[in-house]
Amino acid sequence: MTTMGAGMDGKVVRRHSTLLAATALAATLVLTGCGAGDDSGSKDSARSAAEAPAKAGEANRDAAAADAAGAAGAGAADLRVDQRAIIYTGTMRVQVDDVDAAARETTAIATRAGGFIGGDQRRSADADAVAELQLRVPAPKFAGVVEEIAKLGRQQNREINTQDVTEETVDLDARITSQRARVDSARRLLTRATSITDLVSLENELGRREADLASLEAKKRRLADLTALSTITVSLAGPAAKAADEKAETGFLVGLKGGWKAFVASLTVLLTVLGALLPWLVALGVPLGVLLVVLRRRRKIPALVGPVSAPPPVPAARSAP
Repeated sequence: MTTMGAGMDGKVVRRHSTLLAATALAATLVLTGCGAGDDSGSKDSARSAAEAPAKAGEANRDAAAADAAGAAGAGAADLRVDQRAIIYTGTMRVQVDDVDAAARETTAIATRAGGFIGGDQRRSADADAVAELQLRVPAPKFAGVVEEIAKLGRQQNREINTQDVTEETVDLDARITSQRARVDSARRLLTRATSITDLVSLENELGRREADLASLEAKKRRLADLTALSTITVSLAGPAAKAADEKAETGFLVGLKGGWKAFVASLTVLLTVLGALLPWLVALGVPLGVLLVVLRRRRKIPALVGPVSAPPPVPAARSAP
């Protein structure tokens, strides 16, 4: 009996030990789960905090990517001779017999080439008439138009200039691509604004970026216009018209001639002034001269007529003694 009681007591102790162990294990698991939950929440908070500055720098990343894309595009640009952007400008002077007829023919040449007249100035209508026309013609037709105009009369001078703006054009393209990316980034950030302060700040930034983009696009259009249409300034001079670009002469004789011309011009001015004053001198000088003569004569009359002296006294006759 004693042995059986001892066995029963041992079983009860083992059961209590097992229950305690199970309870401790369950508590450990619960604590472990809570800790894992806390760690997960901490990780989520840390991730949110890390994403905040990342979102704030999104515009800069987009801009940097756009810059890289623009630079890659610039490096891959085709810079062959037939693909370069070149601005052609020319000036020429042609002496013709009939300025008006030559001007009409010049206009027809520009129109046939696909261009137009950008300016038309004419002076006089006689033999010394001069007409200055500004032509805008397509760049591929530039040389042909110049040669046709030179055949209208006797060419006196010609000057052709070229300006290669290929690098400037490529740079503008890259800057426009980058600026467009900046504008898009600012617009995306504007839709995420959560306060009035952020909204106003982003609107100002977006307006500034759009203004910069518009300026770059205007420069691109100007370059495109200059490269697509060349400019030719044509001076059509009559038979008696003097050359506008006469060379300046130097030397002693040139100086003497200039001095003589200045002396003659000064003398002419002096004679002109004297001629303008002569009527006044006659109108005022003659009466004044007559008055002076009359006054001078009046002063001389008393000097010529001397004072009348009394006759000497006659001595009294003496009586005889």
